Amino acid sequence: MGLLRGVVDPELGSDIVELGMAKGVVIDAGLVTITVALTTSGCPLRAQIQKDIRARVGTLQGVDKVKINWTELTQEEKAAAMSKARFNISQEEQDTEVPATTKVIMVASGKGGVGKSSVTVNLAAGIAARGYTVGVMDADIWGFSVPRMLGVEGRLEGEKDTKKIAPHERRVGDGLLKIISMGFLVEDESSSLNWRGLILNRAVRHFLEDVQWGEMDYLLIDMPPGTGDVQMGLAKMLPRADMIVVTTPAKTAQSVAVRVGSMARSYYLRIAGVIENMTAFVNEEGKVYELFGSGGGEELAEELGVPLLGKVPIDAAVAHGGDNGNPIVLGEGPAAQAFQDMVAVIVEEAIPPTEMAGCTARLLEAARDSIEGKAPTATSVDIG
Repeated sequence: MGLLRGVVDPELGSDIVELGMAKGVVIDAGLVTITVALTTSGCPLRAQIQKDIRARVGTLQGVDKVKINWTELTQEEKAAAMSKARFNISQEEQDTEVPATTKVIMVASGKGGVGKSSVTVNLAAGIAARGYTVGVMDADIWGFSVPRMLGVEGRLEGEKDTKKIAPHERRVGDGLLKIISMGFLVEDESSSLNWRGLILNRAVRHFLEDVQWGEMDYLLIDMPPGTGDVQMGLAKMLPRADMIVVTTPAKTAQSVAVRVGSMARSYYLRIAGVIENMTAFVNEEGKVYELFGSGGGEELAEELGVPLLGKVPIDAAVAHGGDNGNPIVLGEGPAAQAFQDMVAVIVEEAIPPTEMAGCTARLLEAARDSIEGKAPTATSVDIG
């Protein structure tokens, strides 16, 4: 049971043992049978919880197969889960302007120079192209690059009615990007920011507290490299976030990226997967050149016990698109296809958007309404 405490329900922010969802474990030789009770039998988070359980239990020595039996919580058990949700929300350090139903994805790396920002903007643009509303928060305060990569510029302005900062917007097909970056607050992109930890943390808090984000399906955060004050502050402020770790094939990048995963788990964040960037260069004759080595992505994914979401080949079009504000994911070519495939995996499998008609998202809304003294909304449920 102890291992299942690492499987976190992403909407309620608690592990399935604490929520009473883990009903039992039976071990028979190499077969591990786990019984899990969902809040509703058709819970859209079932696939995600299943992946997390298999990732944690299936990699143990001596385990050949993991079988999961599904059942449903009783009304009393749902009430207990609701009570836990109320407690967790009351213990949050602060409220943010990020809606509770928004899927937050932190795009992180162990070191700089692995293309984390490029991955962030391409994933964001690719998800938006599918018709979703996607926020992009450039939390790499020193090394902001998102404005140029998305082709957006201009100073940020406040909303007269709410006195909140309005993010810049860019339409992508039927979807929408909402973008916040320190690059919109400095005179020019060559300005240096000689700030230390406390000031950096305060700037990031402003991005979460004082920006009128509005309704969003996803919020992608371009994290600073490493495991410093900003990373730890964001992990504390957004405890239900998922993390994607970016690395290159090089073993040095892979080894330091493990530390990011360790930090995420110390704050009970779920690591959704690994992306390997700059995998290899393929010339016109089809010859493959592994300029940065090989195997880093697979080894990191295995070490963290998470899936490898995809690999991005070395393609000059990626840099060209970033320099000109046209993410390659919206175009064609090997890198474009790689990003499009990863977007599909993220939206359809790894981190699907919240469906308010189902399971724990409804419990979370009801819990928040209760704490804030609001009447239950149309998406809230009465669980006794």
